[in-house]
Amino acid sequence: MIAKSSRFAALLGCCALATNIGLAQTKPATKTKAPTPPANRQVALTANDAKINALIKQMTLEEKVHMLHANSAFAAGGIERLGIPELMTSDGPHGVRPEQGRNWKPPVGANDAGTYLPTNNTLASTWNPELGYAYGTVLGSEANARGKDVILGPGINIMRAPLNGRNFEYLSEDPFLVSKMVVGYIRGVQDQGVSACVKHYAANNQETHRDDIDVDMSERALREIYLPGFKAAVQQGGVYSLMGSYNKFRGTYATENAYLMNTILKGEWGFKGLVMSDWGSVHNTQDALRNGTDLEMGTDLALMYSSIDQSAATASAGTAAPTPARSLYDRFFMADPALAAVKKDPTLLPLIDDKVRRILRVEFATHMLGGPKRQPGAYNTKEHQATALKVAEEGIVLLKNDGILPLQKSTKTIAVIGANASRENAMGGGSGQLKAKYEITPLQGVKNELGSSATITYAPGYKIARDQKADPQLIAEAVAAAKAADVVLFVGGSTHGYDYTKWSDNAYDAEAVDKPDLKMPFGQEELLQAVLAANPRTVVVLLGGGPIETAAWAGQAKGIIEAWYPGMEGGNALAHILFGDVNPSGKLPVTFPVKLEDAPAMKLGEYPSTPGNPLKQTYKDDIWVGYRYYDTYKVAPQFAFGHGLSYTTFKYDKLRVTPGAQSATVQLTVTNTGKTAGAEVVQVYVKDEQASVKRPEKELKGFQKVFLKPGETKTVDLTLDTNAFQYYDEAKKQWVLEPGKFDVLVGSSSRDIRLTGNVTL
Repeated sequence: MIAKSSRFAALLGCCALATNIGLAQTKPATKTKAPTPPANRQVALTANDAKINALIKQMTLEEKVHMLHANSAFAAGGIERLGIPELMTSDGPHGVRPEQGRNWKPPVGANDAGTYLPTNNTLASTWNPELGYAYGTVLGSEANARGKDVILGPGINIMRAPLNGRNFEYLSEDPFLVSKMVVGYIRGVQDQGVSACVKHYAANNQETHRDDIDVDMSERALREIYLPGFKAAVQQGGVYSLMGSYNKFRGTYATENAYLMNTILKGEWGFKGLVMSDWGSVHNTQDALRNGTDLEMGTDLALMYSSIDQSAATASAGTAAPTPARSLYDRFFMADPALAAVKKDPTLLPLIDDKVRRILRVEFATHMLGGPKRQPGAYNTKEHQATALKVAEEGIVLLKNDGILPLQKSTKTIAVIGANASRENAMGGGSGQLKAKYEITPLQGVKNELGSSATITYAPGYKIARDQKADPQLIAEAVAAAKAADVVLFVGGSTHGYDYTKWSDNAYDAEAVDKPDLKMPFGQEELLQAVLAANPRTVVVLLGGGPIETAAWAGQAKGIIEAWYPGMEGGNALAHILFGDVNPSGKLPVTFPVKLEDAPAMKLGEYPSTPGNPLKQTYKDDIWVGYRYYDTYKVAPQFAFGHGLSYTTFKYDKLRVTPGAQSATVQLTVTNTGKTAGAEVVQVYVKDEQASVKRPEKELKGFQKVFLKPGETKTVDLTLDTNAFQYYDEAKKQWVLEPGKFDVLVGSSSRDIRLTGNVTL
């Protein structure tokens, strides 16, 4: 859920795993396996339509309309007379938020705290769909334990703009990687009897002017880049709920956009679930009723801390009684105005019935109605904490290693420098904030790893505060610590904000604000240069939600690690990698440019808006998002999409590409040629050699994470289906596979291709 202020002030909101597998990585360490889904999970949503239709026939018009809007910060609908419960929603995408009951209230007591999973970009960096399922299982179980019916995630907007403050909540710049990771997440949540709610549909790729900006793009870009993840969520993941975004798309607000909602989502894709608005994103009653919005959500701040229960809320439906619940919620566009509209125009009634039907489908699918009852959930268990640890271990990315890593545990003196080393991040970022049971910081993780065997000196080096510049005194203290140490761990990068208790202090990686640039804030670059000069044996650990400019100092650092926001076990996971208990296997889900100006949204497109018109934007970068641009236009990145180093080495061999009927199978062997167990992500890219339209230099169309013992060889088999070779033809308004030759490129990243084959279709 998102912060929004309009007619009604809206509030911010929108599996067990084996534990530390360490260097003995020989298989994915998850015991939580996703079951084989039905052929069409959307069709499965209609299984109870006969019962649902019978319920609808018993409802008064007032009760039907009451089902279509919020009646508290996080609850909607509910008809006690018919035994229909309220639909309870909760953020967030990487942990269940701490609100109490139906409205936003502070958590009570230390036990009211959940599992803080690594953020979604960390999950994507694992390139492990099985972990996506385990991740979703934790969220579903904990939402269930808290009495929630819908978890407001995952967020899957494409990382078009590297300055987007919300990229940490999203998965990747690549639609194929998004599509593969989102399915497991959704199935994990929903197999726990809770609905996932994929968001934000569609073209919400920045926070600047997000409420009103009008986004335009080519149909090809829409279909090839920005929609595939949502389509996979619907058709493969079988997601029950979808959230519309704030922005306009081609002149109409996305939440009530007939083309997005009716033509594509509910028409072409066959979506049978409910479309909810983001909090306050409905703007017109008629547009919402006719153009696909099923449920209007929002928050009345005046009622936020009230104790209104379902009886008071439902009793107000269809009565003029001045109950507290009627003060604002029944004035929503899809409340009293919708009731008046239907009374004036009865032809709207089938639309109302369809919306109620979709909401009730979700209630039946999540066992709120019918049977069997949900299995009890669990909250912040050891198994959930183990999942958080495992995702962090596989999601942390080793960007550079000049022989310094892994560090020796016999190291006697270590300087840990940087305020991020001791900063907790769970309560930052906006809608994704949550109360964690605990959070292991990088500093604590190093202490846990080494105990009393080493002298660990901590120097913050900088302050996290608004407009903070380099502090000479703090730099001097950090330099002194660096000079006295055998090795330095510099923990820097970004942060969610300044003061996590204040929404107005959101900054950098946070909702409702984009970053000003890609440089490390608070004078960190000046600090880091001084530390590197004092002790060249420095490993830089970056926290953050996306790329950071490293060109000014990357050549001097002996090692660089991207740790993202690694969750409650992040400090332990980082220490396990630093000291060799775990072999890093994460790969970048997004390209790191040398400088901001190299990013395609800045170079080709319009960001943050059309010059001279802050509320208009055309995606002139078109399909050239991320590595598609860098590779096609020969722009060297700092770190390529798919890049990630290991403590061992891998040999690719025996590539065989076999054509099928508009498809191909790819087979190769991968051998661990080093002395350390590890995991390699084999990436398969496709290039159309004979296209009649301009196509990217390469596009990711397959990947597999392979776990290997030292000296072990495994065979990798991947299938490239018809989609792997198609492009969207705007003239024909359909996907097209042009006959001809296609290169099949297999490698360790988009810029590290090890084997090349081809196929003619």
